[in-house]
Amino acid sequence: MITAIVLIRTSVDRIPEIAEAIASIEGVSEVYSVTGGYDLVAMVRVRHHDDLATVIPGRLNKIPGVEHTETQIAFRTYSKHDLEAAFALGLDE
Repeated sequence: MITAIVLIRTSVDRIPEIAEAIASIEGVSEVYSVTGGYDLVAMVRVRHHDDLATVIPGRLNKIPGVEHTETQIAFRTYSKHDLEAAFALGLDE
């Protein structure tokens, strides 16, 4: 599982609609409204590195109102929860 954290600047007056559109994209597991230099943070979890191109520049960046994104790729997950197992349920390799 590849995890990317996407920091997103949007049209401020459309944050809820943009967040809902992003959340509906396959591969996006969560979207958070945040304070600071960005308006939203999206967690993207995909199986293959190439899938990031489909999700982020291919779909997320094309949503009307998305003005800028910055993507961070996670090297490792440090968590009490086994995220790999949670997302692998019922999936064949």
